[in-house]
Amino acid sequence: MAVGKVSLVGAGPGDPELLTVKAVRAIREADVVVYDRLVPQSILDTIADGVLQINVGKQAAHHPVPQDEINEMLVRLARAGRTVVRLKGGDPFIFGRGSEEAAELEAAGIPYEVVPGITAAQGCAAAARMPLTHRGLASGVRYVAGHRKANEPLDLDWRSLADPETTLVVYMGLANIEEIVRNLVAEGLSATTPVFAICQGTTPQERRIYACLETLPTVLKDASFSGPVLFIIGRVAAIAMERSERNDAGSSEAISVVA
Repeated sequence: MAVGKVSLVGAGPGDPELLTVKAVRAIREADVVVYDRLVPQSILDTIADGVLQINVGKQAAHHPVPQDEINEMLVRLARAGRTVVRLKGGDPFIFGRGSEEAAELEAAGIPYEVVPGITAAQGCAAAARMPLTHRGLASGVRYVAGHRKANEPLDLDWRSLADPETTLVVYMGLANIEEIVRNLVAEGLSATTPVFAICQGTTPQERRIYACLETLPTVLKDASFSGPVLFIIGRVAAIAMERSERNDAGSSEAISVVA
């Protein structure tokens, strides 16, 4: 039997219309789709009838299918001659563990390709009409993960992250936001730095808040977000807040603006 193929596909930030053309084609040609928790139902609904769908989604402190088993599953399915899409939220190589899966496939001699996706930082910022870099406000952007396995303390270079000239994007940081804020302020980032937080960005369930850094933990408790939250910290967040205030009247978007 001929060996199949695995496509590591980025599903983007949630809106099905933000799938790339190549991602849509890969999904259409697959006979197995192995998908993560962050892939919304609206994207799963694009999978053709009869295609085997396998949910291997993880949540914080709850991994029903460990990563090693996912790696082995992809190899096993391809060796059985299947055309497999490994569908991952955002981009498979940005905090998606896609590189671990690629290494396993390569070691096993399985043909594979990587189909990039729009990562949450880009998709959510665009939805808010907010640049991640802007002349005079931010000359660079950095992405960091706001959690560690087994609830270990965050081991980040806080001094370098507390740079007012850089936009800082924090993925998966809701549970540790108090620690993140405390460390950034301790290293000199102004407590009044604007922050944009978005939950389930680019989907109909999207919710946003704007706050300054020092009030962010309190504001988040009141917001009671349900779902993945992305934090964009830096001067560019003020642009999104100003545009939101100008366009909020008559908008159907669920937005909370916090001074």
